[in-house]
Amino acid sequence: MQLSEVPKLKHTDSDNFFLLCGPCAIESEDMALRIAEKVVSITNTLEIPYVFKGSFKKANRSRIDSFTGIGDEKALRILKKVSDTFDIPTVTDIHETSDAEKAAEYVDVLQIPAFLVRQTDLVVAAAKTGKVVNLKKGQFMSPESMKHAVQKVKDSGSDKAWITDRGTMFGYQDMIVDFRGIPTMRAIAPTVLDVTHSLQQPNQSAGVTGGRPDMIETIARAGVVNKVDGLFIETHFDPANAKSDGANMLHLDNLERLLSNLTAIRKTVNSL
Repeated sequence: MQLSEVPKLKHTDSDNFFLLCGPCAIESEDMALRIAEKVVSITNTLEIPYVFKGSFKKANRSRIDSFTGIGDEKALRILKKVSDTFDIPTVTDIHETSDAEKAAEYVDVLQIPAFLVRQTDLVVAAAKTGKVVNLKKGQFMSPESMKHAVQKVKDSGSDKAWITDRGTMFGYQDMIVDFRGIPTMRAIAPTVLDVTHSLQQPNQSAGVTGGRPDMIETIARAGVVNKVDGLFIETHFDPANAKSDGANMLHLDNLERLLSNLTAIRKTVNSL
């Protein structure tokens, strides 16, 4: 599919990577608008096609007392307000087949979490909404096997599929990105590199996922050099107190410098 098919997506003719960026989870209207305003300003300056990301609920938690959301409808309405306020598309995760139609009323891209990407009914339900479906590669799957997930979208009557690599399990408590997978997956569908989730250190003894945010630019640079179509970056103005995935998020204050560097690399790669 073409980026220009995504409603409200700007700068699609800039020849830059596109960006899915925002907080892990919607915590409040104020935080969502605050983050979106900053990212919109940066991406407009750098001519980066931008999709605001925020999970309306977090269904996959390590502990029963972990934050799961502020309420489905409330969070979805906030995503819609972000879209309307800044005239940008939005993306959110879905976890059950019933989520697909509900979330599709508010957002432009439906994301299938990595742990659920083999769930046929979920993928089909997302595809049948007519929205773009962002399929996260399972941590346990090869790049080549993602052709089957994309085919499920196509067999459901849609060609609007992206693949997002979020790393592969490396032992019990670490992730690794195999950059050989980028050209493999790009041959199947537009491919995104989830920079921040690729740096997670899951299954920590405390029941809280760890991470290596100090490696964000290293992974992102490698993705851009290897011609990934898009980048996925979770960001927050106070990662230490974020209600989900704070350990691997990028501080919002560091986003502009990072994206400026990555845009410069992209221009160099495009000139080769």
